[in-house]
Amino acid sequence: MQDLTSYIQEHKERFINELTELLKIPSISADPAYKKDVIKTAEAVKEQLKKAGCDTVEICETLGYPIVFGQKIIDPALPTILVYGHYDVQPPDPLDLWNSPPFEPVIKKTDTHPEGAIYARGACDDKGQMYMHVKALEYMTSTNQLPCNVKFMIEGEEEVGSESLSGFVAQNREKLANDVILISDTGMIAKDVPSITTGLRGLSYVEVEVTGPNRDLHSGLYGGAVANPVNILAKMIASLHDENNHITIPGFYDKVEELSDQERAAMAEAPFSLEAYKKALAIDAVYGETGYTTNERNSIRPTLDVNGIWGGYIGEGAKTVIASKAFAKISMRLVPNQDWREITALFQKHFESIAPDAVKVKVKPHHGGQGYVTPIDSTGYQAASKAYEESFGKKPIPQRSGGSIPIVSLFEKELKSKTILMGFGLDSDAIHSPNEHFGIWNYLKGIETIPLFYKHFTVLKKNE
Repeated sequence: MQDLTSYIQEHKERFINELTELLKIPSISADPAYKKDVIKTAEAVKEQLKKAGCDTVEICETLGYPIVFGQKIIDPALPTILVYGHYDVQPPDPLDLWNSPPFEPVIKKTDTHPEGAIYARGACDDKGQMYMHVKALEYMTSTNQLPCNVKFMIEGEEEVGSESLSGFVAQNREKLANDVILISDTGMIAKDVPSITTGLRGLSYVEVEVTGPNRDLHSGLYGGAVANPVNILAKMIASLHDENNHITIPGFYDKVEELSDQERAAMAEAPFSLEAYKKALAIDAVYGETGYTTNERNSIRPTLDVNGIWGGYIGEGAKTVIASKAFAKISMRLVPNQDWREITALFQKHFESIAPDAVKVKVKPHHGGQGYVTPIDSTGYQAASKAYEESFGKKPIPQRSGGSIPIVSLFEKELKSKTILMGFGLDSDAIHSPNEHFGIWNYLKGIETIPLFYKHFTVLKKNE
């Protein structure tokens, strides 16, 4: 495309400044205290889509946070690309582990990002990657090089399970009609190893509550005679894995797809240094299901992890009590063919069955979604591959991700469209963690690559 790289360099500082302003807004969808900020972010996204060249942009109200919809239709006979992203972010806690305030973006140079990276909550997940698409549209419209139609659907509830999205999609099939869906909410193997995500894990997220006595008790007067919910919860959670780190819930693996030796060998060709992986995480050894490599454990195998656990006294000093209640939040990452609702039901049945009579157990399902695999022979994948080849100078590697984007399977069901996952983040970008960041190089490389996808997709669709 004419003058693509020169356009990006000319407007580089403005692109960075605009993203910085967006990152300053604490759009934390999980915390009602930030409701005004979430809505403010939706309005900011709307304004930027207008400036980028969308002919129509609207704030679509839902039962939760609004969805920003924009479009530019240049010819109904041409293909249409639907861009999905989200403007909400994870809570920044624990705040004391951030090296700079999470909503005061700063640019720092690192070994991984010698050209600098933007440090802020949402920098990579997903404001930075979503905004690449806005700037890519700006380039194509301002230079009159938009080759096809484009629609945007940017939501504000992705980090809390996209509860309003399914209803919105089902009610707006015609409005959202497209030939392919494009998402940048994933990553790539390395800056010099481009990759396209071809698989996502599903998700089942639950909260459990264990109740013992009707009030907190003196641990001296009652200890040893009354069930301690914290102790029992710890034992129950520990029993969910066996000595081989295999999940013990009956029926959990019934629908798990076992990849062939050939497919596992292909996965193993992706560059990976176990020593570098351990060093980056400051761990002495990896840990996981016996019989699988690290890359297999975090992509093609299901998991069960405690995301939070609490109960009793956790303040300063000592308070000798047996807590009345103990709680935990648990997530299960699922592979294709595992239905998240079935897995949630299996978990609930099993967890309740292993509780001793001395306590009562409640399992509260939160949200979930199906896994997804996209074929590498699809028109969308081939267009993405050509785009990466053109911008990076090498063919991208297809890889399955351990993360979950539950709405991808929803899109295929409701809109009958395949999704292409073109992520530009890195594993080291600390998404969902303190000191989240997004490399300036990655950000600009995304803006450079996305218009090339439009170009190649339009040509391939024309030749079908």
